Amino acid sequence: MNLGEHGLPLGVTVGDVAAVLIPVFIVTLLLRALPFAALSKLRDSAIVAWLGLAMPVGVMTILVMYAVHSSGSEAGGYVAVGLALAFTVVLHLWRKSATLSILLGTAFYAVLVNFVF
Repeated sequence: MNLGEHGLPLGVTVGDVAAVLIPVFIVTLLLRALPFAALSKLRDSAIVAWLGLAMPVGVMTILVMYAVHSSGSEAGGYVAVGLALAFTVVLHLWRKSATLSILLGTAFYAVLVNFVF
């Protein structure tokens, strides 16, 4: 493949690249900012307050179900998942920190499947 000036394929100019990348950048930026703009209008909504309470628990439940379901054929199998899950639950009940529980629970599982089982 022959590359022209600026390392671009022959027939492709910097203007062509900019004509594609600038609109992609603008659309991406707008799509990422739109939820925050909409949320500022709905800040006092009862639905948003309920979602703020229910979503973290719902997301974590789905992630745990997925991890347990897909781990049967992995190294350590259900034993590693069960130990890591118990460790994470006990840690969370003790420290009451979702971030700490997720990080240390994940690290504990990784140690189990890589070094123990």
